[in-house]
Amino acid sequence: MRKLVQESWQRSLALSLDPLRLVPEHEHELSSDERRELRDRHPLAAVPPVVHNLLIRHAFHSGLIVAIGDEFGRLLWIDRDRTVRSKAEGMLFVRGSDWSERRVGTSAPGTALALDHGIQIQRAEHFNQLAHPWSCTAVPIHDPHSGSILGVIDITGGDEAVAPQTLPLVEAAVAALEAELRIQRLSVAADPPTVARFFGSPPPAAPARPCPVRLAVLGRDHGRLDSAGGPVEISPRHAEILTLLAWNRDGLSADRLSLLLTDQTNAVDNLRAEMVRLRGVLEQTSPRIGIASRPYRLETSVELDAQRVLASLERGAHRVALGAYRGPVLPSSTAPGIVQIRAEISARLWQAMLSDASAELLLEYAPHRRGHLRR
Repeated sequence: MRKLVQESWQRSLALSLDPLRLVPEHEHELSSDERRELRDRHPLAAVPPVVHNLLIRHAFHSGLIVAIGDEFGRLLWIDRDRTVRSKAEGMLFVRGSDWSERRVGTSAPGTALALDHGIQIQRAEHFNQLAHPWSCTAVPIHDPHSGSILGVIDITGGDEAVAPQTLPLVEAAVAALEAELRIQRLSVAADPPTVARFFGSPPPAAPARPCPVRLAVLGRDHGRLDSAGGPVEISPRHAEILTLLAWNRDGLSADRLSLLLTDQTNAVDNLRAEMVRLRGVLEQTSPRIGIASRPYRLETSVELDAQRVLASLERGAHRVALGAYRGPVLPSSTAPGIVQIRAEISARLWQAMLSDASAELLLEYAPHRRGHLRR
């Protein structure tokens, strides 16, 4: 084993990382809004077009993946074709995932950031066995003014990813990117706030984000609210109401919400009484979840686990989506609105598996599909 790799493995072992598995991505996943905000605010936000011209067109013909990560190892941009995409998600190489050494152990992007220089990692040199079929080359990107690390460019694939010419190619691309950043700095010299954003001083710290409230309804009849105050178990009816309000962010009238819950007479009167009880339950959460009236709508952001599955599907992270999919939405519910949501998620998951998933992933999904058909 190369000394460089051996030392990286020792760092990985010191962190008690498991070389046989990765922490499920959905447990650490950034939300869609958080990923978008992170990319938009990052100093490298202007470089993807340059990377496309320098590397991506060549990489596509060679079946390679080109990724740009931030200074912490989080993958912000990934370009690849559909075939390679379905294979790469098997090791959770997707947008928003953390490929630093502290998360996955030895890898080209993580180790390049740890050592602050370009590096190539071949197949079994990776600390985690899920990455053993892959090879990669990565080079850090530096701020042309301060010299600090802004991020990393990584090329991942088969043996071509670590061919002798690949490292010089990526190093040349990084040099071009840093030159482009230097030119951009000169062109906006009259705008100090813009300069500070892209070079040197970081942007002003964003206000602290409150701990998100998450609602778990997949594969369970009782809902569970997870927040800073700890988990709160809620009744099936309250879970149905919150699911419908989280799914319909703009709100629902009392008549519409009652129709989505039941077709019984006096449904609106029953709904109003249920809302009083639900608001009492929600006072136990931290932060407290508010429900406005006329129309009924959530005043507090609630992350629905079912929507996180769809978000993963939309960005091509099928294995992540399947790992987050615990089963149908509130499987015992017969509320018309819940039945519609359950059917939509099932259909979109099935369609995504058929169109893009690997054979291995389809086999993992098969038990879920059989369960839907039985229902």
